[in-house]
Amino acid sequence: MLSYEQGVIRPPSEASSILIRVTRNCPWNQCVFCPAYKGTKFSRRTVEEVKGDIDNMALAYGVHGRNITTAFLQDADSLILPTADLLEILRYLKLKFPAVNRVTSYARGNSMKRKSVEEYRELMEAGLTRVHTGMESGSARVLQLIQKGTSPETMVEGGRRVKESGISLSEYIMPGVGGRALTQEHAKETATLLNRIEPDFIRVRTFAMHPQSPMQRMVHEGTFVPMADDEIAREIRLLVATLREMHSYFSCADFSLNLLMQVDGYLDEKKEAMLRELDRFLALSKEQRQAYSLLRRTSPGIPYPLDVVDDKRTMEKILPEIKKLESEGPDGFDRYIWMLMTYQLPQPQTDNWT
Repeated sequence: MLSYEQGVIRPPSEASSILIRVTRNCPWNQCVFCPAYKGTKFSRRTVEEVKGDIDNMALAYGVHGRNITTAFLQDADSLILPTADLLEILRYLKLKFPAVNRVTSYARGNSMKRKSVEEYRELMEAGLTRVHTGMESGSARVLQLIQKGTSPETMVEGGRRVKESGISLSEYIMPGVGGRALTQEHAKETATLLNRIEPDFIRVRTFAMHPQSPMQRMVHEGTFVPMADDEIAREIRLLVATLREMHSYFSCADFSLNLLMQVDGYLDEKKEAMLRELDRFLALSKEQRQAYSLLRRTSPGIPYPLDVVDDKRTMEKILPEIKKLESEGPDGFDRYIWMLMTYQLPQPQTDNWT
């Protein structure tokens, strides 16, 4: 029986891609917000192991392999491999799947900075077309809070090298991860970093706290206060307002944890329209904002338009539920929303995430 390894996650935009595992798990794996690789150990796979997987995939797909046009290199940081190894893997992938014209990968800022522009150009010539990286925040204090293990300047330098080479760059940001205390700093400094990098994509990944996350202890100690949906919407509004009208695609539509998935488009074309949509939500009454939040969180795949809460019958059905949740103590409504959001997170591979 043909076998090949595959990791646990990939970007939503790579849903139809073949997954080529070149490393296992995450080399850092200390971020307190991320459950995906907890309970695992990082390891690099050899070029021969990866080639063997590509061979087996080519045999498994057979004639259908000629229709495969996209591939994603797993796991969390493929660029940690030596450039020579990546070049050999990319060239072999192209040999076995000749129709592939887009190859993408996750990478940490530290690994991105270690490679030169010339190395990136070699990788692009061999087939690498896009790098996905988790900035999360441009604030040094937020990065320290979440134990990201990198600095704003490292992310700027790594991102600029990728961009200069001609490879497409997708930066992931995480509204809400700084909590109430750092919300303005988080928004403004994240926007400042993105303005310096000018990535091709800015992908929004609204923060949700896994029940096993060490951040829960921070909540109990009072050192981290999670934010409600309307507070995060205000944070996103400040972020968008601070971003320049550059040709970067600001995307909320590809991730169901984002409340306002319709806030989506190129900043140089739709920035004002996105701000208006955020303002429309923030101008709703508290009950309407809560109703919209409840609709979205109970139906995560449905990007409801804001005018859904203008319907009297809809509000008559939802308001009793809101009142019931609010009667369950301080933050009763928000605690229920936060619980619903955790259902969409990947699970740690351990019962002892510390």
